[in-house]
Amino acid sequence: MYEANTLGMARMTKALLPNLIASGDGHVVGVTSIAAFETYRGGAGYTAAKHAQRAALRTLRLELLGEPVRLTEIAPGMVETEFSLVRFGGDKEAAADVYAGMTPLQAEDVAGCIRWAVAQPPHVNIDEIVVRPRDQATATEVVRRRAAQ
Repeated sequence: MYEANTLGMARMTKALLPNLIASGDGHVVGVTSIAAFETYRGGAGYTAAKHAQRAALRTLRLELLGEPVRLTEIAPGMVETEFSLVRFGGDKEAAADVYAGMTPLQAEDVAGCIRWAVAQPPHVNIDEIVVRPRDQATATEVVRRRAAQ
């Protein structure tokens, strides 16, 4: 998790940063998670990786101050992706249970946040967007409705 989330983001940003600065209007968008500022039981590896990713993004924002590069963190809550399937080792039933009785975000919802942030005028920096499904208040507080019978 740390390799992909934190080091992967750092390596890609480092590789692209000279071009972003040279462009005169660069934009780094990091997709973290609400796990970047919340913790929950059983999530130590994931929350640690996301906390580190958030710290790296916030530090980079300071280091790029005065450069023509904006930086935005997108921190989604529950998004229905293959994440749960991977988390549960391919167990489709366990993965589906994560979203049972509630309406999670979809990848398109997160993409919409990214589109909005990067579409702002060059002088506007959206530091962070926290986006959750209406059915989720925290990493562990989710309302679930029973299916109609």
